[in-house]
Amino acid sequence: MQRVKLFLPLIVFAALGLLLWRGLSLDPKELPSALIGQPLPSFQLKELASDTPVTNSAILGAPALINVWATWCYSCRVEHPYLLELAQQGISIIGLNYKDDSVKARQWLAELGDPYRLTLADTDGTLGLDLGVYGAPETYVVDAQGVVRYRHVGVVDVRVWQEQLAKFFGVQGTPTTTASTEIASGSQP
Repeated sequence: MQRVKLFLPLIVFAALGLLLWRGLSLDPKELPSALIGQPLPSFQLKELASDTPVTNSAILGAPALINVWATWCYSCRVEHPYLLELAQQGISIIGLNYKDDSVKARQWLAELGDPYRLTLADTDGTLGLDLGVYGAPETYVVDAQGVVRYRHVGVVDVRVWQEQLAKFFGVQGTPTTTASTEIASGSQP
């Protein structure tokens, strides 16, 4: 017992060192989601434009991006022109207006354009909480059966589309208009 007490500080130090090494080897930009491979959480929210109740069934049938956005989110404004381009290319995008004022959100879409096939008003953040949203923008890929396939935290731009998201839609390449180039180079439209 005396020998164990003698080596106890060394054992504790080694354990702490191992935990530190493990923590430093993780990618801080990667925020894994427990929902990958799981069905989208059940919800009933109102559609932003019409206040019509919407459920999961409105999303089923084709792969879609679920884009979490808000008017208070500067990065959402940065990614918005690229989302418009993706929508013009036929990519189905569902907007999840997260913890936002619906009047301001409708005005924002009227001024900047509306890339969303459907926009859900998640004013209380209930669906966002079920998804594990950390903030806006976040984008989820949902397959035709409503299963979450991928999660991206941050702005969707040309690089993110090409490297991470396009494969879920069977698309090669990307839209190449001026807004895409500006976003990819880091300048703002």
